[in-house]
Parts: sequence; C-alpha cells; structure tokens
Amino acid sequence: MNKPVMPTSSLSLKLPVAGGATETYRLAASRSFPAKLEGTLNRVAFSAAHVVSDPLADVDPWLTAAVDWDRTIAFREHIWDLGLGVAEAMDTAQRGMGLDWPTSLELIQRSVRAAKARGGALVFSGAGTDHLATEDTKTIDDVIRAYEEQIAAIEKAGGRIILMASRALAKIARHADDYANVYGRVLSQVAEPVIIHWLGNMFDPALSGYWGAADLNKAMDTAVAIINAHAVKVDGVKVSLLDAQREIDMRRRLASGVKMYTGDDFNYAELIAGDDKGYSHALLGIFDAIAPAASYALSRLAAADTQGFHDVLGPTVPLSRHIFKAPTRFYKTGIVFMAYLNGHQDHFTMVGGQESTRSTLHLAELFRLADQAGLLANPELATRRMKAALALRGVEA
Repeated sequence: MNKPVMPTSSLSLKLPVAGGATETYRLAASRSFPAKLEGTLNRVAFSAAHVVSDPLADVDPWLTAAVDWDRTIAFREHIWDLGLGVAEAMDTAQRGMGLDWPTSLELIQRSVRAAKARGGALVFSGAGTDHLATEDTKTIDDVIRAYEEQIAAIEKAGGRIILMASRALAKIARHADDYANVYGRVLSQVAEPVIIHWLGNMFDPALSGYWGAADLNKAMDTAVAIINAHAVKVDGVKVSLLDAQREIDMRRRLASGVKMYTGDDFNYAELIAGDDKGYSHALLGIFDAIAPAASYALSRLAAADTQGFHDVLGPTVPLSRHIFKAPTRFYKTGIVFMAYLNGHQDHFTMVGGQESTRSTLHLAELFRLADQAGLLANPELATRRMKAALALRGVEA
C-alpha cells in the first residue's frame, strides 16, 4: 500500500525546457504500490503490453523485428502478478508499426504458454489482417480469409481472440453492409466469444471511416447493430476514440452481457468508475506504464473505496494524456520509455527504431509527470536512466 512520505525528495537533475534552456528539477517524494494484487477486482482489466526489443541483434531495425523474448514474457508475468490481463500483440506491441504477423504469432504462442503455466492467467490476443497488404486486397472475401487465417492460428495455440480493426477492410469497404458481411462471417466461426476492437483514426490514420462512415454517430450505429446481432459471440468491445461521452452512449446501447472495455487513455478513470447506469471495464495501453498503480486503484474500487481509487488513478491521467498526445500513434515510445525508467528493460531501444518518434522535451515532461504521479518505482534508478537518455540527446547533467 502507499507509504507515508515526505513531500519532496533529495534527488534532482537538469531537464530541458522550451527554448533550449534547462532547469533543475527536484523529484517529488516517492510513492510505492504493491508488486502483487492485494484483494480482488470488480472490473476486468487488461493491459495492452509492449514488446522488449533485443538491442544487440544484428538486424536492420526498420525492416526486421528482433525481440528479447525473456524480458518480454517477464513483463507479462509482472502484469499478471498485479491481477491484470494481457491484451497480446495489439497496437501497444507495435503491431503494424514494426511487429509483423509472423513475429506477432510467435509472441502470442509464447504468451499463451506462459499464461497456461500460471494456471490460466488472463490473455486475449489480437487477430487482424495485417499479413494482407492493402494493395493486394481486391475483395471482401480476401479480408475474411485473412481474418480466418489469423484466428485459426491463435485458436490452435489455445488463445482467445481480440478482433482487431482491419486496414484492408477500411480500404476496400464501400458501405456499412460490407462490415456487417465481414464481421458476421468471421464471428460465426470463432470458438469462443471475442473482444471487438474499434480503434480511432487518431491511433491509426489508415482506419479512417471505419464501420463505413466518417460520421462517428453513423459508424456507432453500424458497430452496435453488428455487435448486438452477434452478442453470443462477443465478450465485449474495446473503444479507443478518446471521447468519453461517446463511449458512455455506446455502452448503454450494448446487448446484455456484452462488456464495454474502455480504450480511452484520456478519460479512463471516470469511465471505469462509472455512473448509476453502468461502467466500463478496461483494455488500455497506459496500463502497461502504470500497472502497479492501476492494480492498486482497482482493488480500492472493489473495496468500495471510491475516493482511494480516484486518489491513486486520478494523478496518472495527466501522464497518460501526455504520452497519448497527437500524433497519438507514437504513444508506444512513451510506454517503452516508462518501462526503461522503471527497470523492466535495460535500454531504450524499440522495434522499428520507434524510440526516435518523440522529442527530448516530450520525454522530459514525461519524467516530470511520472514523478508527480508517484509512478517511478525506483526514483534513484529512474533519475540515473533519465540522465543517460538526456546525455545521448545532448543534455549534460
């Protein structure tokens, strides 16, 4: 649980500010959270988990993914220890931004095996169409076959399915009926209920107009109709639109038994807390970076300590909004930087060379916000690593 602490720390470092100058930043007092879940949870909560790159592999990072499998699976063990599920091979794992389908499938196979070795830890895995090049997509049947291929591979590995949004479908579909056709065909074949993933174009511009309409109200009408028509095959829907009211409106329209999983990395605290008409479960990329705090906050919510829930989770929201700021698709850089600061990996190297997608000022502000939310597990280590990262970018201690 949280420890009584002094309001400030003796640790400090120089951080860059706008205009090319630096400031001396003194860290806040540290805050600690349990390394394992204490109590129970009354929400289903997934962390979409990142992959740890192998920085010593002799590959061209933009062309070939080199994964440190031991560290990658160790991070999932960390997530499971905290009582959270793992949403595997999703966009947080750089799916479609450095991680191809063959590597994703190996990741899924390894993760499912590790979950089973723990007696059935919670893991759902992303099935999409990313092995089908959009330029090679000619018909709706091409999209269906691509989904079927990935679903079959994941189910063969013993995995559960998150049905990811398809760039190929977004390109070739002409109207809402095309989406109804694809999802109807695919859902009729799945072995167990799936989570459907609606990823907004701020996360992936190639998904603009998903569900057959640029108008989000019309798109939601189509999505809700498809989900409710196949409710027996749908565990829930993850919505990543960064629009709290739109998510609330949608969850109130879902068929009984279909969960809403918030994917809103801007407004998750209020959406998980819910209101007198319902609440959202969680499937969030930010839970990768804040897993100990998220676990503890959720345990407080389950214990009817709503104030404790907000006291812990509320301060994490400014960090999440910063990590997921536009261009939102580059949020993975902040997620992996947090893993580096917190000792889950020994380097800040990413699949696809994506460590370069955020500025030095962005990383400096991330450090400030993580510190102020009490999210630096070992402030001394985090400070040393922040200084090392800054030195590589020309900021001397």
